[in-house]
Amino acid sequence: METVVWGIVILLFIVAFVGIVFPVIPSVLFIFAGFLAYGFFVSFEPFNWFFWVVQGMFTLLLFGADYAANIIGIKKYGGSKAAVWGSTIGLLVGPFVIPFLGILIGPFIGAVAAELIVHRKGLTESAKIGFGSVVGFISGAVAKTIIQAAMVIYFLIMVL
Repeated sequence: METVVWGIVILLFIVAFVGIVFPVIPSVLFIFAGFLAYGFFVSFEPFNWFFWVVQGMFTLLLFGADYAANIIGIKKYGGSKAAVWGSTIGLLVGPFVIPFLGILIGPFIGAVAAELIVHRKGLTESAKIGFGSVVGFISGAVAKTIIQAAMVIYFLIMVL
């Protein structure tokens, strides 16, 4: 039975890491689902209050890193709030319109379109801001990977 539970927990963690590049998958929920699956089917004993506080702090850090990376990437290249919104919409829509590459092309097109339409910036400047949105997305993905790995490693330390 414990092997099946570990299989479920590992599968939930894998889905969480897939959510790093497919933002429609709520990564942190799958990580917590892994914790809860272990707790319900094996034991909640390793999960004291300190465990939940640390995981909660990692979760806040995860959300903050994702948000900050996008904004910093766009602002560094001269983008506006409209570019941030355009990039976010492109990030959500892109993978569905253009499988695989849409995760990078979507934020780029969204940021460029927002700057062209809302602020009437030139194509060159808008493209530079679009590039900033891709840099922000990649930076956020790296940060989220590190934070999620820390969450899983801390879980493993507590249960093994």
